[in-house]
Amino acid sequence: MKVGLYFGTFNPIHIGHMIIANHMAEFSDLDEVWFIVTPHNPFKKKSSLLNDYHRLDIVQRAITNYVHLRASDIEFNLAQPNYTTKTLIALEEKFPSHEFALIMGQDNLENLHKWKNHEVIIEKHKIFVYPRPNTNESQYSNHKNVSIVNAPLMEIAATDIRNAIKAGKNVRPLLPEGIWDFIDQQNFYK
Repeated sequence: MKVGLYFGTFNPIHIGHMIIANHMAEFSDLDEVWFIVTPHNPFKKKSSLLNDYHRLDIVQRAITNYVHLRASDIEFNLAQPNYTTKTLIALEEKFPSHEFALIMGQDNLENLHKWKNHEVIIEKHKIFVYPRPNTNESQYSNHKNVSIVNAPLMEIAATDIRNAIKAGKNVRPLLPEGIWDFIDQQNFYK
């Protein structure tokens, strides 16, 4: 099975995430796309994150009707902050018959050189890259394992959604079906 790994804090998951994941599942050679819910991105402040299990729950609720999308808590039991290279090793040990690829935005590809063991990651795994606004071509754009995918350009940021919720704005159209009601009932991000 060929699995695309879509890493993120998903704080919260929004329609941009869903559109990209579904596009990769439907228009690439991936069999499934797994949302890897990250407890702590080494490049972000942890204090702004909703509880790990709440974010995992929200992702699971969002993907209920998508047969090729899964949610994973694999990083919850790894040392924090975690690095993608360690997650890949843990996944390969747990699922030895799977082939894992990464899904990332062009902005992340531009910064791949800052990742721990990035040389090993790009040599060992395919990377599916979707467009992001205001990005440049990366030194890795023409690498044999990098596929630039003509996915929709999404300009939605979870930070903006959190700030809008805090300000009492209606963000329902930016979230997957049913997610706004759950976030509102739980008083998340207020």
